[in-house]
Amino acid sequence: MPIPFSYSIRNLRTRRLTTALTASGMALVVYVFAATLMLAEGFQATLVDTGSFDNVTVIRKGSATEVQSGMERNQASIIETLPEIAIGKEGKRLLAKELVVLINLPKRGSDSPSNVVIRGIGEFSLALRPQVRLVKGRMPRPGSSEIIAGESVSRRFQGAGIGERLRFGMRDWTVVGIFDAGTTGYSSEIWGDVDQLMQAFRRPVYSSVLFKLRAVSDFPGVKKKIEGDPRLTVEAKQETQYYRDQSEMMSTFLRIMGITLTIIFSLGAVIGAMITMYAAVANRISEIGTLRALGFRRRSILAAFLLESMALGLVGGIAGLIFASFMQFLTISTVNWQTFSELAFSFTLTSRIVAASLVFSLVMGFVGGVLPAFRAARMNIVDALRAT
Repeated sequence: MPIPFSYSIRNLRTRRLTTALTASGMALVVYVFAATLMLAEGFQATLVDTGSFDNVTVIRKGSATEVQSGMERNQASIIETLPEIAIGKEGKRLLAKELVVLINLPKRGSDSPSNVVIRGIGEFSLALRPQVRLVKGRMPRPGSSEIIAGESVSRRFQGAGIGERLRFGMRDWTVVGIFDAGTTGYSSEIWGDVDQLMQAFRRPVYSSVLFKLRAVSDFPGVKKKIEGDPRLTVEAKQETQYYRDQSEMMSTFLRIMGITLTIIFSLGAVIGAMITMYAAVANRISEIGTLRALGFRRRSILAAFLLESMALGLVGGIAGLIFASFMQFLTISTVNWQTFSELAFSFTLTSRIVAASLVFSLVMGFVGGVLPAFRAARMNIVDALRAT
């Protein structure tokens, strides 16, 4: 005959102080666990959301990023002739030949500099990225030393506000617009006319070619055609896959770091739960004897104490998740190890992280309660009743 679950919950409520202290320790561990996973998820989501499924990024073969890539003008012209490229409203192919370089800019209110992505854009660069919209000012005029800045860059770096000037490539550049790219990586970029930027940086080659497909299903054939052309030394990736590859190294590091820290902290939480449950067993010896005398089996006693410990872990897990959820309101920046440029992103809480955190809290409760539960279940009825 099983012991009602309400028995375990009632005992937790009776020991409010010890329950609160132990649950708080577990909540801290779950908070660290969830926050680290949210950090990695936010970093990856920012980069993956930067791309579109029906866009194709073409870079030099062997290059991991656009910064490392270089593509001759004649190669870009060959790609431009592909019949699978979508046609815009004006009857032109939706394709952009772009340049990507890094510059060093000082942050506002600080002398510490950081790398920022400068992207040379073409006529259809904005049309290829529907998630990007101009919120202040205007687009840069072709052939001019004008630029537009992502909201994140404009807010955090000196000289990147609208109407301000930046000096790089031995020229002064005027910020004539601010664009909003949502939670994507484009918010951490500065855009200008590709031909002017190529002249300023003495770069006679493009970094990449971006184009929209007529149909997503055309991608395998387009990839095979581009990479099989002996005139080209390039590789083609769906834009979402290109940015997912960029996020792998950093997000993997963050997850490993989070799991390592969590394991270290969880040892203390498990020990705390174990001490709490051992104290509960010691204080309820006569109660355990009474339950055994009433006919409850050893496995029922074992299950009751395990449920009590796991409920303690679940309370801590829920509390930790609640506090971790507030991290979604923060935006932080870090260096993308693939491009060595600064990237701003937010913590992201997903259903997978919620499930993993709750399961982890239940595991901590189980591990912390298993030995005290076995001790309670092995007690002799007579000896337990004598302790009354």
